[in-house]
Amino acid sequence: MVAQLRAPHTSTFPHDRFGGGCGRGEARSGRLIIAFTAPPFARVRFYAAAYGPVAVYGAASLSGGVVPGPALLCGLSRQSGGKQRRAGEPAMDVGELLSYQPNRGTKRPREDEEEDLKVLHKQGSVRERVRHREEEAPAAEETEDDKKKLLQIIERGEEEEEEEEPLDESSIKKMILTFEKRSYKNQELRIKFPDNPEKFMESELDLNDIIQEMHVVATMPDLYHLLVELNAIHSLLGLLGHDNTDTFPVVDLLQELTDIDTLHESEEGAEVLIDALVEGQVVALLVQNLERLDESVKEEADGVHNTLAIIENMAEFRPEMCSDAAQQGLMQWLLKRLKAKMPFDANKLYCSEVLAILLQNKDDNRELLGELDGIDVLLQQLSVFKRHNPATAEEQEMMENLFDSLCSSLMLSSNRDRFLKGEGLQLMNLMLREKKISRSSALKVLDHAMIGPEGADNCHKFVDILGLRTIFPLFMKSPKKAKKIGTSEKEHEEHVCSILASLLRNLRGQQRTRLLSKFTENDSEKVDRLMELYFKYLDAMQAADKKIEGEKHDMVRRGEIIDDDLEDEFYLRRLDAGLFVLQLICYIMAEICSSNIAQIRQRVHQILNMRGSSIKIVRHIIKEYAENVGDGKNPEFRESEQKRIAELLENF
Repeated sequence: MVAQLRAPHTSTFPHDRFGGGCGRGEARSGRLIIAFTAPPFARVRFYAAAYGPVAVYGAASLSGGVVPGPALLCGLSRQSGGKQRRAGEPAMDVGELLSYQPNRGTKRPREDEEEDLKVLHKQGSVRERVRHREEEAPAAEETEDDKKKLLQIIERGEEEEEEEEPLDESSIKKMILTFEKRSYKNQELRIKFPDNPEKFMESELDLNDIIQEMHVVATMPDLYHLLVELNAIHSLLGLLGHDNTDTFPVVDLLQELTDIDTLHESEEGAEVLIDALVEGQVVALLVQNLERLDESVKEEADGVHNTLAIIENMAEFRPEMCSDAAQQGLMQWLLKRLKAKMPFDANKLYCSEVLAILLQNKDDNRELLGELDGIDVLLQQLSVFKRHNPATAEEQEMMENLFDSLCSSLMLSSNRDRFLKGEGLQLMNLMLREKKISRSSALKVLDHAMIGPEGADNCHKFVDILGLRTIFPLFMKSPKKAKKIGTSEKEHEEHVCSILASLLRNLRGQQRTRLLSKFTENDSEKVDRLMELYFKYLDAMQAADKKIEGEKHDMVRRGEIIDDDLEDEFYLRRLDAGLFVLQLICYIMAEICSSNIAQIRQRVHQILNMRGSSIKIVRHIIKEYAENVGDGKNPEFRESEQKRIAELLENF
């Protein structure tokens, strides 16, 4: 832009001390003209404070042409006829700028006085020199006074800038209306002058400024309704598709507005905001914007990160919107970004996290993942960790997110078929053998792939690929020291016992025989290990039951009622304490004892008698397991499973 500033003198003026964004400047006819290639508004305010009102025009040079590139201001000499300051010479600082004054004491001599002045100069009389010095003294004093006045003006301007207008409903409304006006003006100029950026550049910068100012709205969630009522949300969403992705930080603003801590400060304001965003299909617009961002540019990579933050915030505040988000192109973009051949970075980690969120308790999203070949994408990304540990903690976190996504997707039966065809079992089996950090997560994936009647095909395939040679060493010896954060000995034993229970339930014929024969090897050492785990978790459960019974007794004594909700809570606490693992162990005992292999049955009874326990305790635990079997979605499966367990108890 070109700023025209009133100057109290006619002289050239040095401007290059104010850095990038400036063009060139000179003062002529009592007016200072400065050409800028960027909007240094703070600098213009400084000039305005020093020299009066500022007129702002389009980006044109003094001669009427466009200022080429990031030009530097040309500092001309201070006096008429002076030379232009050369490159490399020291530039003026602010103090030098403030102290600059034109030479007011020297005037251009008239023609009739030239001869007398020459004579006086030749004589060089002391009297005349003294007289000239006396005339210059008031001028020097005047210069000092002007300097002080200038400094006072600048200080007053800074104080006025610091005094911000108090934030209230009126000021927010004013800000939103200003935003709407500038947005409309920019849109109008872009339509009118599509091929002439100079015409709409200034309006674009003004719009950028007001969007930056609107960040203060994020500090007042109670006033979010104003954004909706005054149509600001609609306008902001419209700017997501703006041609200038660098100029408008709309994504940054939306990220601050949807910050989860801010949303919880005002539930009512947050609901209004999220409703408006969902109605405006914000996710679809964000995904369209993601498609055109180049992550090799840092600013655009930050835009990707902030976009994912918006989606995460909305999903946490309103989980039900995850289905719509996935359908609006988000799932497809996440898979595309994960399999992109790019080095690991924070955005890839964030993509894995958002994907795991989308798949939680959402069967429609799990189905969509399978239709988009998402199972293959997850397996390809996880295959990297087959023989190599993650290089950093962040990469390990991404690996865990991908494993969680895979486990969640396997809750859908159709995805188990895709997992089987994609050779997921082979990959997990190799991970179990390699003893890397990925081993415990691979064990969890196998558990999800083989559980229930839908896992029968995976169970048979697991035996075919010699998976029994891999799983039983893990059953015999739990890892003493967990290699990844959050993995415990209990979790390891739970997954191994669950896999064995699924194998015993789903295998038929020769493959079942191969499994049962494992329990007779080496003098039934695996039966001994099973009974060892049984007594370990039985002791833990007896301690937990004693504590819960004590709490119930105290509640009854205080006159409190133990309702069904409390009973469910107590049952969940027992499961966490080890009841679920104990139920799996007892189920395995019932399965192997009902197999008509006398060696196994005799060993089980022998150890129970040696430890002073009985079959009645085992029967009670299995009955409790049968009462709670199934996920509640398939009553037919639950009935058939309860009937099958009852037959096992008769034989046991």
